[in-house]
Amino acid sequence: MINLKNYSAQNIKNDVLSGMVVAVALVPEAIAFSFIAGVSPLVGLYAAFIIGLVTSLIGGKPGMISGATGAVAVVFVGLGLAVAALNPDMPKNELSILILNYILLTSIVAGFLQIMVGLLKMGKFIRLVPQPALFGFLNGLAIVIATSQFKFLKPDNYDELDGFFSVMSASLAQNYVMYIVIVITMAIMFYLPKITKAIPSGLVAIISITAIVYFMGVDTKTVSDLADISGGFPTFVLPDSSLFTLEAFKLLFPYAVIVALVGLIESLLTLSVLDEMSGVRGSGNKECVAQGVANIASGSFGGMAGCAMIGQSVINFTSGGLGRLSSFTAAMLLIIFVVFLSDLIGVIPVAVLIGIMFMVSMGTFEFSSVSRIKYMPRADAFVLVIVTIITVFFDLAIAVVAGIIISALVFAWQHAKIYSRTSMDGDTKIYCLDGPLFFASVTSFNEQFDIESDPKNVIIDFDKARVMDISGVEAIDALTKKYKKNDKILQIRHLSRDCKNLLKEAGPYCSFEENDPTYIVAANV
Repeated sequence: MINLKNYSAQNIKNDVLSGMVVAVALVPEAIAFSFIAGVSPLVGLYAAFIIGLVTSLIGGKPGMISGATGAVAVVFVGLGLAVAALNPDMPKNELSILILNYILLTSIVAGFLQIMVGLLKMGKFIRLVPQPALFGFLNGLAIVIATSQFKFLKPDNYDELDGFFSVMSASLAQNYVMYIVIVITMAIMFYLPKITKAIPSGLVAIISITAIVYFMGVDTKTVSDLADISGGFPTFVLPDSSLFTLEAFKLLFPYAVIVALVGLIESLLTLSVLDEMSGVRGSGNKECVAQGVANIASGSFGGMAGCAMIGQSVINFTSGGLGRLSSFTAAMLLIIFVVFLSDLIGVIPVAVLIGIMFMVSMGTFEFSSVSRIKYMPRADAFVLVIVTIITVFFDLAIAVVAGIIISALVFAWQHAKIYSRTSMDGDTKIYCLDGPLFFASVTSFNEQFDIESDPKNVIIDFDKARVMDISGVEAIDALTKKYKKNDKILQIRHLSRDCKNLLKEAGPYCSFEENDPTYIVAANV
């Protein structure tokens, strides 16, 4: 919760001003994501308000901004198509209402799943995302943020044009004012912080350029040209009773799972990025619960599910919004815009918001990763590039999972060797092993032993080796059987007690010593 006692006057000012910048920038984003999902702009705006408000109060990272996002909205497109396919003869208006009800109920179910993930303390698994995958995610997301602004620059007769150059020339002819405003906005955001940081540069750009455009009567696209954002306060909406059936649940549950996972992955990655930028660690599990509660509340009051927004979160952070008051201010101002100030927000030039998002894109892109890529191990460079490409052309969740899988396979391959030194102590042969024994190194482990040529007495010393999983335990048991079958006496030293308890055949031949290691075998992973 927000504790104003811990705030200084400077921090309050920074949080409130940065929250104002974020609130304005949230409007076109929420509208655009509503269009992606195929619902009214108010559905996205209500989601941005409710999710932003809940996470600002109980989220795992102060200052992190959450709301309706493209990654989640895309999932609802598939849900809408599935619902439409099952109701081909339903009138369009009724079908739209039915799809909205499915989206609301799916958002609620996804919220409960996210709460379960948080309560089970599974948010920590975000640590499995390797650094190259995180760089790839940031670079890909920066490209997506920038390219997603291009739709606002399409010429009016876009569908009639053919060829890149004809599109560009028509766009330049119609939108030259927008291009000028974008450049001025980016210049303000780049140079103003070098002069003063007393006021967020994004807020200065919005107020000054909007005033010039409005009072000089400059003809350019404004927020009101995108959609009508006027509305009332959100009210409690119970999904249609026809959806509370087993058939409907079977249809929406897979989408709810995807929404929950995509939302958590994007939220936890955003949290990790802000952790790195601020140097203060947030709580992943707390964020999972907060996102779940927020999505349940959003679905119950007419909004779709969402998650953390890295672009808006970076805007907030770079504008000085480091506390919960900043995200709380952004959420409250957003609903004020919708209910009371829709006409005022409607005059803001879209080009100003595009310029701000271009600067966010530049701030999000890890330019250092480009210069360092030639010095990285090939495997890390491959992960960085592939995650970037998948993020741009496919989906964030797929990109992150692919990065984790590729990194895990590379790690397993690089560590799939175990080595041994042999020595003789009288008539006893001693194998001193070195390296991890797990599923990938079992073959290498078996290749170290010459069972038929070994003497009657054999010792295997695990002092410098470590059994990592049940595959390694099974390999030791299998080796024990082979020595036993050849009537040879095998003694095993320096295994952890946990490992010895899992052994079947080798158990009786394990020696217990005072300096045995105490690691735990991942037997159930």
